[in-house]
Amino acid sequence: MMRAKQVFLIAVIVAVSFHLGAPIDDKCAACNAIAEELEIQLLKEKPRNHLDMRNRLNSKGQREGKVIDYRISDLRVVDLLDGLCDRMLDYTLQKQVELKNTEWVKVENFDNLTDKQEAKAHANDISTYCGRLLEEIEDKIAAR
Repeated sequence: MMRAKQVFLIAVIVAVSFHLGAPIDDKCAACNAIAEELEIQLLKEKPRNHLDMRNRLNSKGQREGKVIDYRISDLRVVDLLDGLCDRMLDYTLQKQVELKNTEWVKVENFDNLTDKQEAKAHANDISTYCGRLLEEIEDKIAAR
């Protein structure tokens, strides 16, 4: 069940990314990089207890409300997506001459790159793209 939710989140990101009209180099590769970063967060995720929403007392003094499985909660979605676009600032666009394509790669240190200014501009592009993407899919994820 959990794996299905992960695949759903990634699929929604990929589907919506094609509808965003803002210019970014290689939307498909950018979307894959965002999905990979989300996958990293999913792998780092620690097990959490269910959310106890039984905070009201009925007339008999018993707690009323729901206990929600954290894995399907909105809180989990918020936890996973929080800071995602900031982490995309570690990515830049790398052209692969031999394959005649581009891909977004995570960079440890921008100072080691030949064109640091261009790399940081690409990092800002993908971070901004990520923000637009998440804004666009927010309602779709909540409606799952």
